[in-house]
Amino acid sequence: MYTSSIQQNILAELNHELTQTRRILERVPYEQADYKPHPKSMSLWQLATHVVNLLSFNTLFVTHDSRDFLDPNAPKPGPTPTSLEELLARFDEYSATLKQELQQSDDEKLTQKFKLHRGEHVVFDYPKATAIRIMGLNHSIHHRGQLTVYLRLLDIPVPGLYGPSADEK
Repeated sequence: MYTSSIQQNILAELNHELTQTRRILERVPYEQADYKPHPKSMSLWQLATHVVNLLSFNTLFVTHDSRDFLDPNAPKPGPTPTSLEELLARFDEYSATLKQELQQSDDEKLTQKFKLHRGEHVVFDYPKATAIRIMGLNHSIHHRGQLTVYLRLLDIPVPGLYGPSADEK
């Protein structure tokens, strides 16, 4: 009989999404890092870096019980990568760390609460598995989708993520 756990489900989805995200990041042209489709948009490089840095944030959901945005000692991602190679190396490093922490976790730990707050203001207070799903995976997928639009507007072929793209037909 096959049994499934919260941890196994998150790891399976994470592995799929990390593979797809890396395929997008590999196509981000650093030489067009400042590109913005709209004045209110993040630059291409800010967005790509944010997608990568979210992996580190996800790891916090697994390894900690809370995160205060006002805490000056809270862990933060490193400096902005200055090349595609650096960006992909950070992606690989953060991906490996997140997967390792999830593999060392279990359903009991993933049902414990994680509180994200800014001083007294609570942004959310969810079970860790929910935080990973909503603020981790969904958030990353949202920004990855934005990256595909940037690539399309820059006339860079977009890989299919859940089936073929218009560039792969």
